[in-house]
Amino acid sequence: MAKQNVAEQFVDILARAGVRRLYGVVGDSLNPVVDAVRRNSAVEWVQVRHEETAAFAAGAEAQITGRLAACAGSCGPGNLHLINGLYDAHRSMAPVLALASHIPSAEIGLGYFQETHPDQLFRECSHYSELISSPRQMPRLLHTAIQNAVGRGGVSVVSLPGDIAAAPAPEKSAATALVTSRPTVRPGDADLDALVRMIDDAGRVTLFCGSGTAGAHAEVMELAGKIKSPVGHALRGKEFIQYDNEFDVGMSGLLGYGAAYEATHECDLLILLGTDFPYNAFLPDDVRIAQVDVRPEHLGRRSRLDLAVWGDVGETLRCLIPRVRPKDDRRFLDRMLKKHADALEGVVRAYTRKVEKHVPLHPEYVASVLDELADDDAVFTVDTGMCNVWAARYLTPNGRRRVIGSFSHGSMANALPMAIGAQCTDRRRQVVSMSGDGGFTMLMGDFLTLVQYDLPVKVVLFNNSSLGMVELEMLVAGLPSYGTTYKNPDFALVARACGAYGVRVEKPKQLAGALRDAFRHKGPALVDVVTDPNALSIPPKISAEMVTGFALSASKIVLDGGVGRMLQMARSNLRNVPRP
Repeated sequence: MAKQNVAEQFVDILARAGVRRLYGVVGDSLNPVVDAVRRNSAVEWVQVRHEETAAFAAGAEAQITGRLAACAGSCGPGNLHLINGLYDAHRSMAPVLALASHIPSAEIGLGYFQETHPDQLFRECSHYSELISSPRQMPRLLHTAIQNAVGRGGVSVVSLPGDIAAAPAPEKSAATALVTSRPTVRPGDADLDALVRMIDDAGRVTLFCGSGTAGAHAEVMELAGKIKSPVGHALRGKEFIQYDNEFDVGMSGLLGYGAAYEATHECDLLILLGTDFPYNAFLPDDVRIAQVDVRPEHLGRRSRLDLAVWGDVGETLRCLIPRVRPKDDRRFLDRMLKKHADALEGVVRAYTRKVEKHVPLHPEYVASVLDELADDDAVFTVDTGMCNVWAARYLTPNGRRRVIGSFSHGSMANALPMAIGAQCTDRRRQVVSMSGDGGFTMLMGDFLTLVQYDLPVKVVLFNNSSLGMVELEMLVAGLPSYGTTYKNPDFALVARACGAYGVRVEKPKQLAGALRDAFRHKGPALVDVVTDPNALSIPPKISAEMVTGFALSASKIVLDGGVGRMLQMARSNLRNVPRP
């Protein structure tokens, strides 16, 4: 039996760590690793058209499965293309191992063709970034990288010169156990006791939830019911906390809706649960605040805290709930639920009149129909920009659907690449890319990846021929829009030319049928929906204050818009509010 080389050993270790795919673009220094993948049935090589797509796809796979995912780029420019997607994965706490192949080891530091220093370049977007300088070093260094990515939640980067990858591996050593899952973290008793006292002493408590509440829906609902607390959420917390939630008061932030802002400001105690919500202007500075987070570096970096609790949200609440005293007074909760329903009632009316006759189509209407027709366990990948607004307000979570996007890094062009990673994990599950025309065209070449692998991703293209969110930013800054418009082709024709299903929608009556046909199609499909470029989530009346910038009150008014079925949810919750 032939002796292994370093590349083969590298791929074997990835397979033992649970990696099922390696996304990337082949080339020179990476060739030994790609050849090792070819001969290893446990790992599939997914050939994309751009390395940025590879990193986004790996990050999406990691978020969907919870397992380590991997991507790779060849030396110099090849692995540099990974950096934007790796930033996104790292900020989303997605466990990703990136292989940055490198120039010949004897040439490092001598200005060789395509030379960069990837072990230094990727340090800001990773927990661990190191260079393999000898075959004997590789197994332990790769083990360490994997354990950093999985154990700390984020990216690790391994730089591997092509000549070392092709070199004979040292004699096989005993296999080292690998970290493949993260533990729960229980707070200390002193912190739990302090949080219990704060809750018991407060008359009005609000819970504000982020993505750290994943897997803790039941505990959050039990605590809210026991202490009669409204429950608001950040965008990344929506999919985990909004469904089956009779305490829901909506979302805060620039895309917010409902009564979440009021609930966080009119309480006596605000408890931040698993959220690194970045917009501190939306957080109060005159109420007591406690924060629970599994990552201690998140504690207190957005707002002043009265109590910082280091712990996993689910484990913390399981310890907390038996200790707190029940509250009987639900007047604050009922008042916030009523405000929430009233707020939704007012904004929905402006966006539901005559929408079925409006040409170009209202994007709100498109998102609403998409929400109704998509599968109950669909995965939605969402482009940054106005697609974030429509997803936040119109996609209805149910505990089975997933909604992922570049919600922390805020990169354009993420939806299509993320859809590739999500669909590769399960070809039978419906994956819908909510793409803007700006984001889609930025990495449009990887639509061909859908065709090449016959991935049944459905791209719903919100085509307003503009950068809508940028226009909104200019509007609220009092600037005329400039450099924001595009001259677009008929994207349905482009899709068909690529060998995929494509249909163009220009009238509202065509929409539902087009979506149903695309969803029934067994391969990749694109629905090019021509939407209104003037739909910037602005209500019918605009005050002068709304063009002074993203000040708190202005952004709340400007960004209020339709919210789809959430009004129905709020009305349903109001049935639980006692009438005087």
